Amino acid sequence: MLLALPLVGRAQLQVCSLRVEHMVNPTTVDVAQPRLSWVNEPKNERVIGERQTAYRIVVASSAERLKKGDYDLWDSGRVPSDVSVLVPYGGRALVSGQDCYWKVQTWNVQGKRSKWSDVGHWGMGLLNSSDWHARWITARQAAGAPLFRKAFSLSRKVVKAKAYVTAGGYFELYVNGHRVGEDYLVPNFTNYTTRDGLDKGGISLDPQFTAYRVLYLSYDVTSLLKNGQNVLGAILGDGFYRSTSYHVGAFGEPCLLCQLEVTYDDGTQERICTDETWLTRPSAITLTGVYDGEVYDARLETPQWAEADCDEQGWKPVQLAEAPVGQLTAHTSPTDRITEVLQPQRVEPTDSGFVVTFEKEIAGWVRLKDFQGEAGQKVEVKYFCESPLGIQEYYCKGTPTGESYAPRFTWYVFSKVFVRGLNVLTAKQIQAEAVNTDVPLSADFHCSHPLLNRINAIWQRSQMDNMHGCIASDCPHRERLPYTGDGQIAAAMVMLNFDAAAFYQKWLRDMRDAQNPESGYVPNGAPWQPTCGGGVAWGAAMNVIPWEYYLQYGDLQQLRQCYQPMRDQVRHMLTWLTPKGIMHQQKRRQDTDEVGYWYNLGDWVPPYGMPADEKVHTFYLWLCALNTAKAAKVLGDETGYKEYSAVAQRTWEAFHRQFYDAANATYGDFGPNILALYMGVPEERRAAVIQTLRREIMEEHGGHINTGFVTTKFFFETLTDCGLHDVATTAILKTDYPSYGHWIAQGATVTWEQWDGQNSHNHPMFGGGLTWFSRRLAGVNVTEQGAGYRHFEVRPVPAVGVDTVYYSQHTPQGLLSSRVISHEGQLQSVEVRVPVGSTATVFLPNGQVQLEQGTHWLRAGK
Repeated sequence: MLLALPLVGRAQLQVCSLRVEHMVNPTTVDVAQPRLSWVNEPKNERVIGERQTAYRIVVASSAERLKKGDYDLWDSGRVPSDVSVLVPYGGRALVSGQDCYWKVQTWNVQGKRSKWSDVGHWGMGLLNSSDWHARWITARQAAGAPLFRKAFSLSRKVVKAKAYVTAGGYFELYVNGHRVGEDYLVPNFTNYTTRDGLDKGGISLDPQFTAYRVLYLSYDVTSLLKNGQNVLGAILGDGFYRSTSYHVGAFGEPCLLCQLEVTYDDGTQERICTDETWLTRPSAITLTGVYDGEVYDARLETPQWAEADCDEQGWKPVQLAEAPVGQLTAHTSPTDRITEVLQPQRVEPTDSGFVVTFEKEIAGWVRLKDFQGEAGQKVEVKYFCESPLGIQEYYCKGTPTGESYAPRFTWYVFSKVFVRGLNVLTAKQIQAEAVNTDVPLSADFHCSHPLLNRINAIWQRSQMDNMHGCIASDCPHRERLPYTGDGQIAAAMVMLNFDAAAFYQKWLRDMRDAQNPESGYVPNGAPWQPTCGGGVAWGAAMNVIPWEYYLQYGDLQQLRQCYQPMRDQVRHMLTWLTPKGIMHQQKRRQDTDEVGYWYNLGDWVPPYGMPADEKVHTFYLWLCALNTAKAAKVLGDETGYKEYSAVAQRTWEAFHRQFYDAANATYGDFGPNILALYMGVPEERRAAVIQTLRREIMEEHGGHINTGFVTTKFFFETLTDCGLHDVATTAILKTDYPSYGHWIAQGATVTWEQWDGQNSHNHPMFGGGLTWFSRRLAGVNVTEQGAGYRHFEVRPVPAVGVDTVYYSQHTPQGLLSSRVISHEGQLQSVEVRVPVGSTATVFLPNGQVQLEQGTHWLRAGK
């Protein structure tokens, strides 16, 4: 029998977690009707069956107006609705620079009104190109990071001041000597402008892109201004914009765009904009490069360079820069920040310096604090890493009270460093700072088997290390490139672990921008860099990520924006159909017209052998067509649904007709049997193929993973779904080659690029298959009909040796969780938390239970 023990009661809702365009209090939004979201929580956790029946949103132009009840922008009134996610703003037309303060209250099933939520905020960007009066400026400096300054006077009371700023490269903004904000490595990486030479050398391609884009940020600097003389200052780093690495096609000379808009108490406004009147000079940063590293000579510091008292002798007028052609777009996406600080585990002196060890590998830098050195004394930090990294050098000023330093415009990958040039270094004088796009964890997975917990943790760390500039890279040290294939393979796992809605909203736009508008081809990296190798599974990101995004976040607008690019990518794929109906892409180089290896990969880095490319290509044509058909159905395009369903069906038939070896009941080792079973094998073959797959893994490969990273995404879940859960469990728990446990046994604190440990030791792509933890062991799966977790299923599959499993996730509706208890692979009980706004179906061995909001304990009886 099934025994449910719900707790009962009624109470008010409490409203929390306010979001605008998937972000908490975004400062820069440029859509006319921003979408507002919130979460309802029951004030009494013992309540079940609670739900929102109505809401009221109020928006005002100032916090003071909102507090007084003067809702001058919008009062929605009481709206009967259970929707709490992505509600479009419906008030007065918003204007450039508008500040919007908002709150919401909701009504529950008993008609009881909640208290008002806390106040949220968003800021509008500059909505029209005519709103920009600033001009792009440059220092025309061959190397290093230039300083910029502009002195100006204020004689009236300032009530609001906003700086809109961006750069070709990275910038730091200063007002009267104060660094503005907590962002690093901004603006986020985009396809800034046109570049010469992309059709030659490297991985050449037709340099036609759908769009170019430059993201700008805004900062409220009201509190930093004063009556009298003021100074705006900035430092520019090269970033990817002027990189000397062969990995990158440089965009141009670093340049700055800044517009400060000041509003006085009488309502009048004044602008201070970048133009020819700004001044520049070299900073103490004599080398800056994402790949090259950073050199800082403190003897070259300019005292008070961003303050009114600075001596401007030696400063030179700036020059106007050639403006990037990219559309100026609001930076409504997470920025890089210092997300974690690590103290050293050991500081060990040697004959020539100090070896400093930290607990895990991170991407970021070390900060040296309060150290002593003579003027000109060189202090070096060498980062221990299997891939070449840039240098970090500091030349002391000789300050008697001590000096401190950390880099600004690059990052390093390390768990250990060597510091040379100091006579004394204590644990209090050094710390490691993890720097990555601020995408916080939103889920918790843990179980009774420590190896699985450790695998999950090292993947999470690797994923964070590879998020910079609001893209996901392949590796954070050697290449640092936004590979679309690595990205789509790991995307579902990222969304199941991180608060990634705003992150992918930005990166999906990068992919749309990078798409060739004529052919529909989506390149192997977005924004495009000319050493991104890949193949069909890379461009498939355009069809895989939008559908997964819709399932996780229920964002119809994003799916609608991606729908035509999805269709165009399938159109490109269909140009590579053979007469037998399979896909075999043989894309040619743009410069030599030769078939290019790095355009046409199938799978990559398998442990034993590579499957035929055409099998992987054909599988992805099926998957991309299927996802496009699903998107068409959701969006109400019946014609498109029929068209792409037919493409998927024809491709499915061709795959099974051409690739099945009836004599050996197989589609091939190294992954094709996994792909075939994921697609659905004809029923008359299914049992034989499953038996072949068991033999293939357990006997021929000793119970180990036998797939490259592309197919590993489907490996564990497919095994479980076709009755080989014991095989999946055996493979995940292995500690010898090839396995995740083998990496950990060798000391890995992040996931690696290859099963044998070759090449990069920080690659998150093999994490794609770890969705098995939450979707099979914990059993949590969002349904297509309940996208955004309006409805989800809990269908746990216990594993021998893993008696307890817990998974929780902060979904758009609120916190859900699944706690599974089993014994020797037999399910004992499940505890499920269903958030307000969601319903759930729990599948147990002898039946299923429909659940509404609340925490429910279910026992599986005989």
